[in-house]
Amino acid sequence: MHIGIAEDDPDQQALLRLWLEDAQHSVGISGSVAQHIDTLKKERFDLLMIDWMLPDGTGADLLQWVRNNLGWEIPILVLTARDDEATVVAALKAGADDYVVKPPKPMELLARVEALGRRVRAHVLPVLRLGEFEIDIQRQRLLLNGVPVTLTQKEFDLSAYLFQNPGKLLSRDHLLNKIWGLNADVDTRTVDTHISRLRKKLGLDGSKGWKLVPVYGVGYRFERTG
Repeated sequence: MHIGIAEDDPDQQALLRLWLEDAQHSVGISGSVAQHIDTLKKERFDLLMIDWMLPDGTGADLLQWVRNNLGWEIPILVLTARDDEATVVAALKAGADDYVVKPPKPMELLARVEALGRRVRAHVLPVLRLGEFEIDIQRQRLLLNGVPVTLTQKEFDLSAYLFQNPGKLLSRDHLLNKIWGLNADVDTRTVDTHISRLRKKLGLDGSKGWKLVPVYGVGYRFERTG
């Protein structure tokens, strides 16, 4: 698995990298909440490992961002130096799937990572194939004629949702809530901007067998052409 780690202690970073890479995982490490969020906007992980106390915030802050922006599919393991009941309950309520008390024991840590990995594999999401397009939801990848298309996280989320709902009339408000969330500080013009980008990046003008049709005053319909 590709594992994203938010941990500011250099010694802990080195140990986690050593243990996980020895177990055939790849890792990406950030040292703060802000840095980790910036990484998550660019890079996709199979599992996240988050220290409960970071220099610019808490694990709860990071958990909230992940759940609001990336959903609940990605498993999260919290690392905490405190094993009191209140901290554990706070981590789980904030959206963690499991926790490990620091300093972590390598065998226990790897066992918990493997257990979360089995949960991910048990809920493998489908690969959609529609004409020239292939959308791998699990790996967060979209191919056009076998070539990966570079998309932002929201562009991918929006395109995947459209490909899962062909022929349906989808209002701007509906798309805004589904992709950005009910509490997102954006308006429906954001939907129009992302639709315009997808139309250009994916050729959704009918030339690739699919088109995004605007429905005046309502939203969009994703339709097959020909």
